[in-house]
Amino acid sequence: MKIKKRNFLKNKKIKEIKKELGNYDNIIPKKSNVELIQVEDLPDVLLVDGEPLLMQTEDRIIPTLKAALKMDITEKYATVDMGAINFVIKGADIMSPGIVDADKTIEPGETIIVIEEGHKKPLAIGISLISGEEMIENDKGKAIKNLHYVGDPIWELEI
Repeated sequence: MKIKKRNFLKNKKIKEIKKELGNYDNIIPKKSNVELIQVEDLPDVLLVDGEPLLMQTEDRIIPTLKAALKMDITEKYATVDMGAINFVIKGADIMSPGIVDADKTIEPGETIIVIEEGHKKPLAIGISLISGEEMIENDKGKAIKNLHYVGDPIWELEI
């Protein structure tokens, strides 16, 4: 893995990122160093005090699973059953039948943390395709587009 570019962000840019993160803005504490690194064949990654806690997809900045492990997840989550875990950690999108619980305030297009029901640990980060209510009620169809999961190159990233 080859780092193409690495630079620290200015306070103005950090404030913009925190605003975009919304519910997840506490990932970047005050007075922390934030670096943008561009890695070959991966999305851009933001290091917060040297840890890869954020990543940039085509149109948004989302937390990484390492950030999700540090946070208390109380909103914008979907819980999947044990049968869905193997599919999720191989990068599959999350289907409605595998979801046993979800935050009812979820709207389509929001960043969602997917957690497993046994230990309540994060498995993936994705974008909701339907509302939280529909995730629980539906018995077919895709509910969440999987963007980042346990075992993918960003999870394995060592700086």
